[in-house]
Amino acid sequence: MTDNDTHGGSNAAVAGDGGLSDVEREQRIDYLDVEINLLNPATPFMRDHLRVIWIGFAIWSVTTFGPITATRIAPDLMTTPMPFLGFPFHYFAIAIGAPSAALILSVWYAKRRDAIDEKYGIEQLSNQDAGADANSATDDAAAADGGVEE
Repeated sequence: MTDNDTHGGSNAAVAGDGGLSDVEREQRIDYLDVEINLLNPATPFMRDHLRVIWIGFAIWSVTTFGPITATRIAPDLMTTPMPFLGFPFHYFAIAIGAPSAALILSVWYAKRRDAIDEKYGIEQLSNQDAGADANSATDDAAAADGGVEE
């Protein structure tokens, strides 16, 4: 009886992720060598972030251009006065609905982006941390060019 364990011959290599989590895989990626492709992201982080961007873009498009398109398609329905405000519905949808939707969408994006950052172990620097890093970089540069620390 022959040995059928190889599944494709002895020259076949087993491809896998090595049992790494998404976070570990993201930490090993050198982003300077990764090709940026909006239609086929190279990393799980990029895929998740791009998904949030496309969903947000679709919602923004509908809330911004939907009332205008609906007014063009069904002017009688959209231009009838609203019973509680007394002016046409498309005014309300464009003047109040679209900016409100954009504000809500901004909050939604920030929360989703924070969730993605947390999922992949990305930490944001606070303003104080960023200032401290900039100061230490300046001190290092001054010392590297022969300057004397005071």
